[in-house]
Amino acid sequence: MTPQQGRVLDLFQQTGAYLNGHFRLTSGLHSSSYLQSAIVLQYPEYAERMGGILASRLKELAEGRVDVVVSPALGGLIIGYEVARALGVPFIFTERDADRKMSLRRGFTIAPNTRAVIVEDVITTGGSTREVIDIVRDFGAIPVAAGSIIDRSGGAVDLGIPRAALETPNVVSHQPADCPMCAAGEPVVKPGSRPV
Repeated sequence: MTPQQGRVLDLFQQTGAYLNGHFRLTSGLHSSSYLQSAIVLQYPEYAERMGGILASRLKELAEGRVDVVVSPALGGLIIGYEVARALGVPFIFTERDADRKMSLRRGFTIAPNTRAVIVEDVITTGGSTREVIDIVRDFGAIPVAAGSIIDRSGGAVDLGIPRAALETPNVVSHQPADCPMCAAGEPVVKPGSRPV
């Protein structure tokens, strides 16, 4: 199966990565569904295919050369690597330090005027991607495009640079104070990689 628009969610469902329940997202919002990208990305053939498709879209958006792919750890690691591999460029990643501040570590650096694309697995509010964009700019490099497997914002997030997603599902999320599942007393689960 080749993941295309409308088919990526099929991969999530077939692999058990499309979860239903009451979830606290990394953004702090609550939702009745959760897309666990790591479950899909454990299959190299799916990761490679999705990375190749996303790389093609990002190359078009970049309108010129791409020198490096940068992703936030942990969610963006596999898909970011696959996009970089498809583009034939290096891949680096950011991590949070002990104070929860996003930064380049492990000796990674970005030269000034480097043209970078930022890749994440799922965008909900765009917070992590914006942090990576800021880091890229702090090094004097140029963020030319951003991409994700899933865009949970419905296309609403504006990162200030062109962006692409393989799938933009219509997924409802709530502020905790307005969450109907909380009001019904349903326990909330935090399934992602980042602790609350």
